[in-house]
Amino acid sequence: IWGCRHVAIGGMPGEYRSEDGFHRFATEASEAARPLIDAGLTFSYHNHSFELESFDGRTGLQILAEESDPDTFSFEVDTYWIQHGGGNPVTWLQKLKDRMHIVHFKDLAMKGSEQLFAEVGEGNLEWIPIIEACKAAKIEWYLVEQDRCQQDPFDALALSLKNLRGYGLP
Repeated sequence: IWGCRHVAIGGMPGEYRSEDGFHRFATEASEAARPLIDAGLTFSYHNHSFELESFDGRTGLQILAEESDPDTFSFEVDTYWIQHGGGNPVTWLQKLKDRMHIVHFKDLAMKGSEQLFAEVGEGNLEWIPIIEACKAAKIEWYLVEQDRCQQDPFDALALSLKNLRGYGLP
């Protein structure tokens, strides 16, 4: 995005997807991000649902939050994937509020027992508390992302934008 000073990684390689891997990734990504910080940029990690797997009472996302360097390692919460993984988007937005600049807005709908990506406001997520948590966290960039659309992608984006404006976002 032109003019955005935030760099994000869209997940971690498979070899890190274990308890030990989360510990290693927290350290290695924190160190790797230092040149970005020195150049006036930020580094963020975009979650999916696998980070909510629990290891001895701590999720992978919790390990990342607790063991990464807060000076170099930020988070880009994806609302859909938090919900998909069994978490509460508001809870995670509040936990990570001092380490976020960007948020991915994505809704989750059910069709029978199938989970679907949905336009913001057309699924099961509770958007007013999510938006309030984002405002409290002073989020700079709100990104609408829908991995797969059930309709024309531009119509889906227009509906998400309409709904977000209805929730009070500009």
